[in-house]
Amino acid sequence: MIVFGSHSEEGIKTDADGLVGNKCNQNLWVYTADCMPIFFADKRKRNVATLHCGRKGLEKKIIKNLVKIFDNLGTSRDDLLVAVGPAISKEHYLVDKLTLKEFYRKAENKNITFNLNKIKKDLYFSDSNYFKEQNLNQLDLKKSAYKQLLNENIPNPNIDISNLCTYKLKNEFNSWRRSKTISRQWNIICS
Repeated sequence: MIVFGSHSEEGIKTDADGLVGNKCNQNLWVYTADCMPIFFADKRKRNVATLHCGRKGLEKKIIKNLVKIFDNLGTSRDDLLVAVGPAISKEHYLVDKLTLKEFYRKAENKNITFNLNKIKKDLYFSDSNYFKEQNLNQLDLKKSAYKQLLNENIPNPNIDISNLCTYKLKNEFNSWRRSKTISRQWNIICS
């Protein structure tokens, strides 16, 4: 769910994966562990938004839904700047074949079959013997988010994606997958 910042009240928890600023000088906060914080800013109208986006958010097309809100606010795609913050890297985000297949079908509207030739060609899969033995596959959330942003006609130069991995950088970030911690990173954007 995506809500407007003024609809979230101080001291009251709002269950949402997206916040859209609808007032001047509004701070939007989102906390993440391994999911991506994604920030949007209209450089002309100065509207901002933030998403907490992981596998399920990508499957539910939360990026597309947020861009529709910016459309309703009169934002031009050329004016929309997007930054994807630190999140788990594909090397550390391992899922079973069924989860990967469902993700690929929902997030990218593609059905896939599992055969060796497809696995070798598809960037979502690893050719490593370890992963094959464990029946696990790498899932690149940042790459999928990037594809969804491009599908929404956001110009490539307007998109910035952090290469920092919350799993790997244990002294800098909290990671649910690494340590099952309840601690999170706070991410902020201001209008």
